[in-house]
Amino acid sequence: MTEIDWNAELVDQLDWFWQRHLRPRFDGLTDEEYLWEPVPDCWSIRRRGTSSAPLQVGAGELVMEGELPPPTPAPVTTIAWRLSHLIVGVLAERVGSHFGGPPASDETWIYAGTADEALAQLDRQYAAWIAGVRRLGDEGLARPCGPAEGLFADAPLATLVLHINREMLHHSAEVALLRDLYLHRAA
Repeated sequence: MTEIDWNAELVDQLDWFWQRHLRPRFDGLTDEEYLWEPVPDCWSIRRRGTSSAPLQVGAGELVMEGELPPPTPAPVTTIAWRLSHLIVGVLAERVGSHFGGPPASDETWIYAGTADEALAQLDRQYAAWIAGVRRLGDEGLARPCGPAEGLFADAPLATLVLHINREMLHHSAEVALLRDLYLHRAA
């Protein structure tokens, strides 16, 4: 029986799709698209002092809007919001917790005001995440996630890697759909 390299399989699941489908879909993203609000009352990234959202987080001049717990249904979110969620909540926090990156949180993050800035942040965090996952090996995948992961604390790190893969695929696909809607919006 052939032995399976689960670490390589987990990396390939995300990285193959990221390199060939998801990241290329972000190329050419404009600032107008980045901040486009397809419906009224979207959550987005806004200048500090201009948001009416119950929760406004960020350490710089821009804040990410939200509410805890989120209302049902939650507001539609902009590409800026979705990319920021991927950058900070999905990748940077985990890179800091598991792969030696600097600590990161929604409260301490300096959010990007432009599409180019956001994509540069995303590329850096993705590169750090995927490099960390590549180094895990069987022992790393089997170790518990630890207290930084809340619900995943006692789960093996492989469970977190699978979760991050799902989050990346899910939210990147949402960004791609918003780009399609922006491109085909009514004049």
